[in-house]
Order: sequence, then C-alpha cells, then structure tokens
Amino acid sequence: MRKQILTIIFVVASINIMAQQNQSWENLFNGKNLDGWKVVNGSAKYEVKDGMIVGTTVAGSPNSFLATEKTFGDFILEFEFKLSDEDMNSGVQFRSESSADYMNGRVHGYQYEIDPSKRAWTAGIYDEERRDWLYPMEYNAPAKSLFKLNQWNKGRIECIGNSIRTFLNGKPAANLVDDMTAKGFIALQVHQINKPEDAGKKIYFKNIRIQTKNLKPSAPDNIFVVNFLPNNISQQEKNNGVQLLWDGKTTNGWRGAYKDHFPDKGWEIKDGVLSVLGAEGHEAANGGDIVTDKEYSAFILQFDFKLTPGANSGVKYFVTENEHNTGSAIGLEYQILDDALHPDAKLGSIGNRTLGSLYDLIPPIKEPRARKKIGEWNKGMLIVRPDGTVEHWLNGWKMLDYKRGSQYFYALVAKSKYEHWPNFGMAEKGHILLQDHGNFVSFRSIKIIELK
Repeated sequence: MRKQILTIIFVVASINIMAQQNQSWENLFNGKNLDGWKVVNGSAKYEVKDGMIVGTTVAGSPNSFLATEKTFGDFILEFEFKLSDEDMNSGVQFRSESSADYMNGRVHGYQYEIDPSKRAWTAGIYDEERRDWLYPMEYNAPAKSLFKLNQWNKGRIECIGNSIRTFLNGKPAANLVDDMTAKGFIALQVHQINKPEDAGKKIYFKNIRIQTKNLKPSAPDNIFVVNFLPNNISQQEKNNGVQLLWDGKTTNGWRGAYKDHFPDKGWEIKDGVLSVLGAEGHEAANGGDIVTDKEYSAFILQFDFKLTPGANSGVKYFVTENEHNTGSAIGLEYQILDDALHPDAKLGSIGNRTLGSLYDLIPPIKEPRARKKIGEWNKGMLIVRPDGTVEHWLNGWKMLDYKRGSQYFYALVAKSKYEHWPNFGMAEKGHILLQDHGNFVSFRSIKIIELK
C-alpha cells in the first residue's frame, strides 16, 4: 500500500512539474493574426496562412523586420522555420533595437542567421548594422550540416545574462559571451533583394514561443566559445582548456625578447589593457618586443588589439630567440597594421604586409568587413594545428591558411626577407611575441588553448 501511495505521489509530482514547465512557455504568435507584432524598416509582405507567418520578398525594399511589440531580456526562444530557395537569406533578431538616434531607426542587434546557401551559416550569430559577424559557423563546422532545405527546422536561442547560445535541430550551434545589449525585441527578417526577379520568395515561421521565468539553460557542450568580455574566461571556455596568456593586471608569464625580465620602459599596463608605447616608429628602440616565458607548438591563440593612426605591430609565433636580430625578434608574424597610413602596406608583394597577413609571405583575403576602424578593438586569432596547418583570423573572417613545411611554404620563404634565416618558421616549438615597432598599439584578452 505504501509503495502504491509513493508511486501515486511521484506521478502527480511529475505531472505538476510538466504542467509548470508547459505553463512557463508563452506563445509569441497566436497562429491566427499578427497581434503583438509590427513591421519595421522595410516593406516586405508578412501574412498569416495555415497557422504560419509567411514573409515574402519585394523589390526596392531594404531589410524588413516583423518585430514584437514587447521587449525581452533573459529568455529561451524556440521557433520553427522553412526555406525552399538557396538564394534567400533571413534571420531572427533578438535583443534588438530601433531608435531614431541610431541610423534613423535602423534595426540593429543580435541575429540568429538563416542561411540556406552553400556557405551554410544557419544559427550563426550576426550583429545587424553594428559589428558584423560575431559567431560565423566556421567556428563550429559540424553544425553547418544541420540545416534542412525545404523542410521545417527548429531553432532555439538561449539568452541568460551575458551568455548567448544558439541551437539548430536540437544540436548546439553557436556560443557567445557578450554584454553589448541586455534587452530588446525579437524580429523575423525578410532580407532585401538585389534583383527584381527575386521578388516573391518566401520564408515560413511557426510555433514561436518564449520562456522568461525559471530559465534552465541546456547542458554544457564543448563547442568553441567567442567571448567579448575583456580578459574574461567563461566556464565553458575553462572546460575547453582555454587559459589567459596575460592576466590583465601584471607582467606574469612575459619577459623582454632576449632578456630575463620584463622591459623597464616602453610598455604600459592600465585598466586591463597592455600597450606598447610609441617611439616615433623606431622598431624595438624603446622597450623592445615581449615574449611568453613558455614555448608552444600547437594552439589556438586569441587576442584583442587596437591600433592608433599609422601604427605598426605584430604577433609572432615560433620565436626561438636563436637569431639575435638587431631589430625585432625573428618568427612567423601575424601582421598588425594601419594599412591606409603606414607605408609598409605598400611594400612586399601583393599585399603580404597588410593587416592579417603572414608578414612578407602570404596576403590576407580582401574582405572590407573584416577590418574595423582605427581606434576600435579587433579580435585576432591564430590556429596552429599539430599537422602544421596554420590559419589567421580577423574579426570572425579567415584571412589565410597555409601549412608549415610544405613546398609552397618553402617557396614563399625563399622569395622573402627571411630567405637567409636557416629553417625559418620550422621550429618544433617557440615563444609567442608581441612586437614593439615604435607605435602605440594596445592588447587585451590574450588567451590560448594548447592542441594535442
């Protein structure tokens, strides 16, 4: 009898829990009309058909948004969507805003990308009319195969504090840590079209619901995290093996190149920022380069940097200090440069000394959106894999890749300023270096994952 009573209590409790969970969801779309929504910015057509919101492209309109009249801060949002055309682009805005004092009311904020093209960046996070790509799906390549063309897909967005996560068809897609906007509306995008013949293309949404109370995030995953909080490591980053390479406060872990101590001058630590001070452009003439105490062989290095007008610097890797150069220490270099004002951008060959290049060896892709204005923070990243493959990234864009030790690599070195340095760039391991090129350049959020 007691066992039966306990069973009944358990069943009743389970039913109550399920009921509470169901009650915590609020439908944002009633399936009948567009009550609670309004069209912002563009003139695309939005209508309700068979329990769906149908968005249709029109000629001559900028991006259009069907936005909620309510705003939301912390929430879990779920929705279903369907596209039948690879050439159509869409998205779901969240924590977004439209105000007269920002681009005459232009919608701006976070976007859950819907991208049926071969690029396959659906569920990536884009910053509409602000910072461009925050989490392109190249950061989580396996998730690129989750989208289903001409079928219903299920999207999920979790915004809890500074943690922003997206999911596609039940799988984790993007993981972002950011604090730019804490609250805003949700909106369904119909993207502008460039050709009149593209008018009439449609995107479908249904089952749009939201939770705003008693939020329980999905279980932790192991995908790559993009963190915009200065000198911060999230719990998932820690789980992924990320460590701060600079602690944001001291010189611990760093010293001057060819020295046993940190430079006495030429570098400044202030308000969580590490800056090399200007010396009228004279290379290594003030404090000199700084290097990590530790050497690294395979890793993912992330770093924020900010340029002043006309500035030059770099992040070098596989620095051995075996070559006692009179200027900067020798190593493979991720070039940091004001391309517009510094003369080095016009030297070398076909742009191989411009921002994001493998200095004097490989030029970066020509992607204007990857380059921030001088004085703004940039996110740089170096990926050095155990097989020798290397990638340079800038603000979410892969600028170049190559393989150390390949015939192509050796041919490039033979035609560069490094041709006389034996075994250039081929050390098994080396220090990471921040360059003093005599210009004021700032760094922060320097972090690393060692790869095996």
